[in-house]
Amino acid sequence: MAKKNKKKVDDNNAVIATNRKARHDYTIQDTWEAGVVLLGTEIKSLREGKASLVDSFATIDGGEVWLRNLHIPEYSMGTWTNHSPKRTRKLLLNRKEIDSLMGKVRDGNRTLIPLKLYLKNGRVKLELGLAQGKQDYDKRQDIKRRTEEREVTRELGRRVKGITG
Repeated sequence: MAKKNKKKVDDNNAVIATNRKARHDYTIQDTWEAGVVLLGTEIKSLREGKASLVDSFATIDGGEVWLRNLHIPEYSMGTWTNHSPKRTRKLLLNRKEIDSLMGKVRDGNRTLIPLKLYLKNGRVKLELGLAQGKQDYDKRQDIKRRTEEREVTRELGRRVKGITG
């Protein structure tokens, strides 16, 4: 009897969580990859595929980058060693990257938003984006542009297939 291959989260490069709403609410200007300092039960919970990037953000305090409001639920098999789900976690970046981020965040109306949490070679990485908030009219224009592009590709597909309508 053949065994079924189950897709596990602990593969070498597996996405754990994405912040789908971030690209809708913000204009992403640049991205960085950062490591995350975690406790033992947090990594076990992440390997189960449980995390939420909703409402999370990063701040720069004392020359270090901190991730706030990342929700990693308690590990189901944990005991008294379990972590608190929304604790502040340190992000690992080079000094040059931190200084660059500090200058860019301080200059304008920008913030640091986590875009994706994933495993890379057994380590948890976070894709951090330098973001600027969108106004409502910007969001509507983006929706309109995507709709128009979708209609154009559909029409081209119809013409290639020889369907007229």
